[in-house]
Amino acid sequence: MAAEDLNEEIPSIPRPINKWVVIVAALLPCTLSWAAEPLTIIENCIIVPTDWADGDSFLVRTPDKTEFTVRLYGADCLEWHVTDATDERRLRAQRRYFGITAIDPDSRKAISSAKGFRESAAKSVIDALSEPFTIHTTFADARGDGRYKRIYAFVTTSQGADLASDLVRSGLARAFGVSRETHDGRSQDEYRAHLADLELQAASARRGIWSKTNWESLPDERKAQRSEDEELAIAVGDAQLAPGELVDPNTSASDELMQLPDIGDALANRIIEHRPFHAQADLLNVPGIGPGTLAKILPHLKLPNL
Repeated sequence: MAAEDLNEEIPSIPRPINKWVVIVAALLPCTLSWAAEPLTIIENCIIVPTDWADGDSFLVRTPDKTEFTVRLYGADCLEWHVTDATDERRLRAQRRYFGITAIDPDSRKAISSAKGFRESAAKSVIDALSEPFTIHTTFADARGDGRYKRIYAFVTTSQGADLASDLVRSGLARAFGVSRETHDGRSQDEYRAHLADLELQAASARRGIWSKTNWESLPDERKAQRSEDEELAIAVGDAQLAPGELVDPNTSASDELMQLPDIGDALANRIIEHRPFHAQADLLNVPGIGPGTLAKILPHLKLPNL
């Protein structure tokens, strides 16, 4: 039984005691299911040159002249255009992940040295998409920073290759971020594991960014990131929204979702992966959200059935 079906079977429950929907759903996890929306296939797309595009986010034009920004599922390239504290935090996390923070003792030079890889990723995408390509999307909102509209998509090149896989395989991206069931029938977990295996191959072969990895300092760098994530999680747990301010889990960007109590970066991505939500009980399908967390965030959520 899907969460929507569960909700339809109890329409007489008055709004003041909707919390019991949450309790029943929590006691019956095996009856809840989340089915990914079918992907729309758009062939013969072309890439539109811009001065802001990077390896995992770029402007495309469809045959009917519609333009929109694509954000790749599953792959995360180094931040190129760092314009605020959120971008800086993401770049720091990426550099620690690859173990390249200590490329140079001067932090500014270390950041600058990563620029070449960011440019390489962007140029690699332009080359790979020099011929018309295919996108697979549900038009799910992928506003990474809330400032402009993007949609998540898989991109298949004219040669039949998955663009995200190619970026990870070449060491120009890490296997990280929002994922979902693919157009060729692989589950979300299968696709994520596939990218993780490609990342392991790239690291072993010292390709791309991995060629600059300091393997001795890598454990300490990742430990530092985990500590920072834990500190952020504590801060997020105490986060307060302005009175009356609501967050829509169906459309909000990841940094907007992180304003909710107990919602960190990873959990924000999982919320995005499990869209759309039609009722509050649907959020229990998100790994990491239990009745306790749901009770904390419910007062701050904007959902159709509330």
